[in-house]
Amino acid sequence: MSGSAFRAAVEAGDIEGATALLADDVVFRSPAVFKPYEGRATVAHLLTTVFEVFEDFRYTDELDADGVHALIFEARVGDRQLQGLDLIRTDADGRITEFTVMVRPASGLAAVAAAMGARLGAG
Repeated sequence: MSGSAFRAAVEAGDIEGATALLADDVVFRSPAVFKPYEGRATVAHLLTTVFEVFEDFRYTDELDADGVHALIFEARVGDRQLQGLDLIRTDADGRITEFTVMVRPASGLAAVAAAMGARLGAG
């Protein structure tokens, strides 16, 4: 299961191991922008940046179904606490083909968007 392998890699601090699970044509849906990000290199870069932005990150729950995995998390960005969900869909080979992130509350999402924008140069 790629969802469990992704969780294990993230919890071990192994971002390379986590991004190695991405399919070449993976689609990443961010809670901060409308248009999805596409492609392994782009999504790996985004996840690496998220890895740097989130503080005190921890998965709290996990839901699993055939080809779909949901990982619920808590984290902090600066002084903003947030909760979120990583919804991961995989192909027959176990590669992550879709990665959708949801974050709450709005103030936490705003902090994530500002920190990501600053690191990615999107202002």
